[in-house]
Amino acid sequence: MDSPIEEIKNRVNIVDIIGGYLKLQKAGANWRACCPFHNEKGPSFFVSPSRQIWHCFGCSKGGDVFSFVKEIEGVEFGDALRILAHKAGVELKPQSPEWQNLKTERQRVYDVCDLSCRFYEAQLEKSKTGQEAKKYLLSRGLNEESIIKWRLGFAPDTWQGLSDFLVGRDYDREEAGKAGLAVKNKEGNFYDRFRGRIMFPVFDVNSQVVGFGGRVFETPKNDAEGAKYINISNTLIYDKSRILYGLDKAKVDIRKKDSCILVEGYMDCILSHQAGVPNVVAASGTALTPWHLNLLKRYSQNLTLSFDMDTGGNEASKRGIDLARREGFNIKMTIMPEGKDPADVIVEQSGEAWQEIADKAKPIVEYYFNLAFVGRDSSNISDKKEIARIVLPEIKKLSNKIEQNYWLQELAKKLKAREEDLEQEMGKIKIEAGYIEPVSNLQAGQAKSGQPENCQRPRKELLEEELLVLILADPKSVAEVSRELVERFAGLAKEIILKIKSDPEIVQAELEKSFAEPIETANFLGQVFLRSDLEKEDMDGFKENFAACLCQIEKMHLKEDLNQLSFEIKNAEREGDLEKSKDLLTQFTNLAKKLNQ
Repeated sequence: MDSPIEEIKNRVNIVDIIGGYLKLQKAGANWRACCPFHNEKGPSFFVSPSRQIWHCFGCSKGGDVFSFVKEIEGVEFGDALRILAHKAGVELKPQSPEWQNLKTERQRVYDVCDLSCRFYEAQLEKSKTGQEAKKYLLSRGLNEESIIKWRLGFAPDTWQGLSDFLVGRDYDREEAGKAGLAVKNKEGNFYDRFRGRIMFPVFDVNSQVVGFGGRVFETPKNDAEGAKYINISNTLIYDKSRILYGLDKAKVDIRKKDSCILVEGYMDCILSHQAGVPNVVAASGTALTPWHLNLLKRYSQNLTLSFDMDTGGNEASKRGIDLARREGFNIKMTIMPEGKDPADVIVEQSGEAWQEIADKAKPIVEYYFNLAFVGRDSSNISDKKEIARIVLPEIKKLSNKIEQNYWLQELAKKLKAREEDLEQEMGKIKIEAGYIEPVSNLQAGQAKSGQPENCQRPRKELLEEELLVLILADPKSVAEVSRELVERFAGLAKEIILKIKSDPEIVQAELEKSFAEPIETANFLGQVFLRSDLEKEDMDGFKENFAACLCQIEKMHLKEDLNQLSFEIKNAEREGDLEKSKDLLTQFTNLAKKLNQ
């Protein structure tokens, strides 16, 4: 086949490629997910395996497998070609004109990183000091298989060992600098950043080497950077706030277990995988960022953290945890043995012991609650105030009132204080409004495309639109939706469904003509008709989706009614109208039973 582009398209399945980035769900003959390019709670992102295309009906982005990789990675076409060629097992011949034209600066940095990784691997295996470094790694509990799998290496204690190696393979010292592997001195000469260090290559989600961390093994000559660990600075392809170490190897297991364990160090991560706990990634010395969270959200929203948090709390880590909570993550914290990290537990005990610790992780509020009492006397008035100062903001952040009330009661018991007083103190606390940039603005190097800055839409509106899509796929199904329910809908979805109820035979063209704002209606209908075409391909899947969607909408309205009744019951009780209160309570009980059916 002449064109590598066509060969790649024929070899890859768009569902497999996109499924490596997003948590796809079957929807008839197609797949869907929450869009990675704008914030949303309901799925409006569709993938069609028969057409090998994707489209989001929330932000209108779409295209083929190449356009998806360009968008999600924030790269040029040439870089997308490289990524997909690697996945498809297609060799891009360096001498072909097509490849030469696409050889971007960014791709040269990828090449430098991969070549450097090979250099470090060879030094670990073949040099005398490298062999000693390898013995050290084996003594720390790593086995040969892990050393090879994670491509660990050794940087010799020479000023230009790596740079000379790269120059001999047609890459200049300036390019080594762009990859973060060489540093320019005042005289304008380059020297190797890593010297006398055990090397940990860092991979992106496609298993491409994008950066490095180095652990000191022997003190390098005249080394100004004498830290135990050093990392490369940000480059064209590496940004520690956007990379999670080990995610390329952990993502399948994270999705399978619907849970991710986040540790701090390289060794914690590698030893966890080696010990049979593979849903582990490392933050590599940085707190959780919005980019990390948007990465993790593709695979799971259940996050167990194994961070070193003293009783004062690490403020950067706390901010990251708060971001995660506001984004809907279920956060737990492990309780580690005193002075131990996951690597210590695995080496000194076993992988099973580490898994047990992870399984017994405490919900974040419970963790903060217990931590606040460590080293403090709950009968001492100063300590009481300090405990309340730490715990009350965490209770206030809880969105669930039942959970909030539970922890207020527990705090009142432990402090021997009145619950009303604690609630009053909690009311004085100001919680900063949570905000995470839309994913569309977080993509590396991605330009703004003219889409609205805030694409998040209410779940109720999304569900109503989803029901309209399904009705347009099979207009006869509108008979299963009561007019009373539709009257509570909003916007175009309500108007269109009511028109279809009046005439199930109505077609798109007639619908478009029957509204006051035909352009807006035509655009809206164009989207939902396209989406309904996707649903039509598998009627068994359609029926399942229709029933589930209708059920969710009905439950949402029942909850609204229950909230209103609860409010009216409180008012009746306050006014002393016992008869009305009793009648309302009966209605509440009947609706609650209906909700739980």
